[in-house]
Amino acid sequence: MKDVAALAGVGLKTVSRVVNGEAGVSPDTERRVQEAITALGFRRNDSARILRKGRTASIGLVLEDLADPFYAPLSRAVEEVARAHGALLINGSSAEDPAREQELVLALCARRVDGLIIVPASDDHRYLEPEIAAGVATVFVDRPPGRIDADLVLTDSFAGARDGVAHLIAHGHRHIGFIGDRPRIHTAGERLRGYETAMADAGLGIHEHWLAPGPTDPERVRADAERMLHGPEPVTALFAGNNRVTVTLVRVLAELDRPVALVGFDDFELADLLSPPVTVVAQDPARLGRGAADLLFRRLDGADDAPRRMTQPTRLIARGSGELPPYT
Repeated sequence: MKDVAALAGVGLKTVSRVVNGEAGVSPDTERRVQEAITALGFRRNDSARILRKGRTASIGLVLEDLADPFYAPLSRAVEEVARAHGALLINGSSAEDPAREQELVLALCARRVDGLIIVPASDDHRYLEPEIAAGVATVFVDRPPGRIDADLVLTDSFAGARDGVAHLIAHGHRHIGFIGDRPRIHTAGERLRGYETAMADAGLGIHEHWLAPGPTDPERVRADAERMLHGPEPVTALFAGNNRVTVTLVRVLAELDRPVALVGFDDFELADLLSPPVTVVAQDPARLGRGAADLLFRRLDGADDAPRRMTQPTRLIARGSGELPPYT
């Protein structure tokens, strides 16, 4: 700081104000200080800053899979909110593995992040209690935490799935298959429940072979779809529990010699350009991310009220595939 002050022709306090973004420095003086810092090749020592202020100006984001297109806008929204608060975002994937989630979360805590946003893989988050008690603000997004109370931002998966299946029923379908993710995952379970409720509300029975929750790998999804389409009581419509399932079903249905209606949960790129364009129940992952980040920084700013739960609605986008009538 002495070298920067000498080169810029200012006092040490002025250099401190510029480096820490404080008010009271004229634009010309700030420019001279920044030019001196650049000329000398100096960088702020964040380790010293952490020791002085007790905050790292960093937050952690733990997702299921960074490669999943659903999480890209969510992550970007969190990053934008963090940036507006002068914080750095560090993120990683749990791979839907509770042990890996815990390992990653505790590693972020060991690096003294100020807060965490978590898409949970685990159903028991009591391991976080000492970290929360120590001051690590924590918000859960997309799925609720297990066995602890914390701020939470969700999409109404139940209502979205119910509305999507009701849409198929309204277009004449009575044999509707459900292919989704593993039901132990909160969102997958809620979407299965929405399907079952829509069918029950319409007075429709459900054949056991019309239900296929499980891993979302293409081989499994394809096998279950072909069983539903060609077995006894074949389905005339399919409801897909997430975007990965929907993409596989688009490929399967393209190989058929008859039309089968399709509604998918989650929008995905190019869905509107396929033939037919894919009807979806759309949620807003960016809105989820912003909501979670806003709650997190609210806690970091000192809010100490009871944990909040925010539930966001879905939107049915009718494009064509969900409006196909039953094939006769």
